[in-house]
Amino acid sequence: MSGMFDTVGTACGLERKPGTQVKLDRIRKALAHQEPDRVPISDFFWGGFIRRWREELGLPDDANPYYHYDLDWIVTVPNMDPHIRDFETLREDDEEVIVKTGFETTLRKRYDMPMPEQESWDTDTLEKLEAFQFDDPADPRRFFSAGDNQIAGVGDGFSRDTPPWLDTVKSLRPDFPVFGSMIEASECLTRLVGQMNTLMWIGEEPERMGEQILRIGEHYTRCAEAAIRAADGMLDGFVIWGDVAYRNNMFFSPDYWRKYFKPAVKAMIGLCHENGLPVIYHGCGNVKAILPDFIEMGLDAYNPLEAKAGLDVCDLRRDYGHHMGFCGNSDMRVWEEGDPEKVRREVLRKLNAAKGGGMIFQSDHSVSSSVSGHTYDLIVKLVRQHGVYPLDLGEFDTPI
Repeated sequence: MSGMFDTVGTACGLERKPGTQVKLDRIRKALAHQEPDRVPISDFFWGGFIRRWREELGLPDDANPYYHYDLDWIVTVPNMDPHIRDFETLREDDEEVIVKTGFETTLRKRYDMPMPEQESWDTDTLEKLEAFQFDDPADPRRFFSAGDNQIAGVGDGFSRDTPPWLDTVKSLRPDFPVFGSMIEASECLTRLVGQMNTLMWIGEEPERMGEQILRIGEHYTRCAEAAIRAADGMLDGFVIWGDVAYRNNMFFSPDYWRKYFKPAVKAMIGLCHENGLPVIYHGCGNVKAILPDFIEMGLDAYNPLEAKAGLDVCDLRRDYGHHMGFCGNSDMRVWEEGDPEKVRREVLRKLNAAKGGGMIFQSDHSVSSSVSGHTYDLIVKLVRQHGVYPLDLGEFDTPI
């Protein structure tokens, strides 16, 4: 992997700040298992955390942690809805909104709760899934038009008329290495038919459901191809979203995943590499059973490596060496508790896995509303202080 992503230019005349090029070199070297100037750091932030962080640190209402801390990378999402359409508002008041989205899913979003609730799915039988037709992967509205879309609009917040994806990429590019992203079949199915239906149909009709998984995987591979083409050289990397595991193990057997889910993931990774883009796969839960498959596919880094699912990045580095990069694994439970000494131990111990490169420092999922702004401020300072190469981790230095 060393040297694979060394050459980076300025695309479409969008000049980058000198510091952005430094960050890009840092990310690329880390993902190529070289030691840059320091360990890269970034994260995904809940809106509730950002509001708390602003208040606790006395920051302006428009303060943004990516800019405030000059973080090292940021990910963007095009319109991935199977049907590109405006939300249909079924009910709305001061406390909640209920909408139907382009996944033909009815979502209830309570404003005082962190995430939405899926209430129902129009595609509620395997027969309906087999008949379901996806909008064109290369439909220009996915990349060039504003509009509603479920993944960008209904999460820990609620927003309508998301700006055009390419406008977002262009606005961020002068300041950050910008990654594009795409879901794969597992993420689509969770939204399109629900996780319970997905697992039930896999159990009852494994081959028949497998054909649909392959079909959906092919669709989103074509969406990824269209996104890369639409970005026209403005992306610095790519994220694949796909949860296939829970706290203790995978949702289904590794062999089933290999037969039906893996082909599209492998195709997406290959597509990105053909276009000079490093790839980070985001998959929650305990995925140790298939980490060797990601190494075989040439994945550049795995994220988020949930500590609460029994994963430890230092152990993973010992097990897999520098055959794979790691992005995440800092225990959110420690962050939420906020004890400074425990936070210090967590950060410095996990930095051991960055020896020789191959690591981006992040949380083991995303920064929740339960994390104090002061705690995150401390975390960034610790990584910036102790993540400079050669690493000096003092009493927390452990053999890797």
